[in-house]
Amino acid sequence: MDLNQFGILLAIVVYLGGMIYIGFKVMDRNKTVSDFYLGGRELGPFVTAMSAEASDMSSWLLMGLPGVAYLSGVADAGWTAIGLAVGTYLNWLIVAKRIRTYSERIDAITIPEFFAKRYHDNKKTLILIAAIWIIVFFVPYTASGFVACGKLFNTLFGVDYHVAMIVSALVIVIYTTLGGFLAASTTDFIQSIIMTIALVIVVSYGIMMAGGMDSVMGHAHALPGYMSFTQSYDVATKSAIPYSVLTIASKAAWGLGYFGMPHILLRFMAIKDKNQLKLSRRVATIWVVISMFVSVFIGIVAMAMSKEGVLATLVGSDSETAIVRIAHLLSTHGFGFALIAGVILSGILASTMSTSDSQLLAASSSVSNDIISDYLKKDYAQKRLLKISRACLLIIAFIGMILAWDPNSSVFQIVSFAWAGFGASFGPVVLLALFWKNSNKYGAIFGMLTGGVMVFVWHFLISPIGGVWGIYELLPAFVIALVVNVVVSLATGGASQEIKAEFEDVKAAD
Repeated sequence: MDLNQFGILLAIVVYLGGMIYIGFKVMDRNKTVSDFYLGGRELGPFVTAMSAEASDMSSWLLMGLPGVAYLSGVADAGWTAIGLAVGTYLNWLIVAKRIRTYSERIDAITIPEFFAKRYHDNKKTLILIAAIWIIVFFVPYTASGFVACGKLFNTLFGVDYHVAMIVSALVIVIYTTLGGFLAASTTDFIQSIIMTIALVIVVSYGIMMAGGMDSVMGHAHALPGYMSFTQSYDVATKSAIPYSVLTIASKAAWGLGYFGMPHILLRFMAIKDKNQLKLSRRVATIWVVISMFVSVFIGIVAMAMSKEGVLATLVGSDSETAIVRIAHLLSTHGFGFALIAGVILSGILASTMSTSDSQLLAASSSVSNDIISDYLKKDYAQKRLLKISRACLLIIAFIGMILAWDPNSSVFQIVSFAWAGFGASFGPVVLLALFWKNSNKYGAIFGMLTGGVMVFVWHFLISPIGGVWGIYELLPAFVIALVVNVVVSLATGGASQEIKAEFEDVKAAD
């Protein structure tokens, strides 16, 4: 290992050590399961905003999104980013305050528990279905983060991918297991700052190495359809591909996923003062818009660097390592620059870890709190339930590592599928639970089942047909699930007077 590599490693080790320290620091504040999974509803507005968005902007922000832009230009990445920006704003605007009020009113600390108590589902059927979907979709989502960490260290230091992936996963598991939701939220806040610094440094250095802004834009415009929002660049044929209105709607549909993301909705539920959500919304929206714009632009800059010969041409899933390779190039200018490169790479780790920790918590809460405690009605003491919660987290992390074993996995594709799963299965239920008093548990059950199943059906059976059917599975699955929820609720008599009265109480208090 040379001095420059040591500088990178030193910065990363300091960062990882800091994350573990935070886990130890807040460990004693976890007295109950509610503390472990919701932080006692004590988050401030800035931590709420930045932890929510950091837990959302996983490794796909610094690896997946630039990789897509690098290969095909601004259309795919751009419309996805626009959809996500709009979805972020609407989620904070219409969902955040209502779910904070409603969840406290019915004393719910997880999303499955919120569904069950909102619909007075005494048989806990909603809890079981929701918990299963959380496990099914969050385990591969978590695995995508482990894949990103493995790729990072393998590309930088030549460390065996599997060793790097396992070590990174263990760090995430350690601080999350120790500190729970408070550790995850605090580290997410810090990680969002590191991610921001990384984005600024990379784009500035990349432009310089590509020969300046004129050179970057010149290379981009030279590729047919690369800088168009109505066309996409095809690497194989080196030609432009038309972009239909349906394709645009399909990409922008990523924004629908926000309404069903458990790890983001939990941040809304955990803020100390719901009246501070307006400030949180502004902070979160501004950060998301800027960070995604810069992320897409990094892909364009990296492409120009490849054209200039200062960066190797990246093919397939290797395009997702663009920012890693730019950081490595920066480190060759001396020890000081190597430390800066280490900060950039810590940003990639931050984007990965800030999502993985939240996903591990949500998935383990589904097993320990929702299935074991609520559905199976096992009345354990709080200390024992805390131990069970931590054990579930470890088991889920282990399964995630198994799924992450393939180093050729695409971070963007894994996240895309899991995002669709949550958006379609939970999104319609959340919106109707919060804003339609006549929805009932039967509509919620069938809507949730339909959404999750349709994601699999559309992704594996219908989308491969191509043509108009080749759209992102979230859009059709979300619409179908929403319709099923409404139709079944109406067909089964709607909500009871007791549930309607409770709904009106929450609405009045919101």
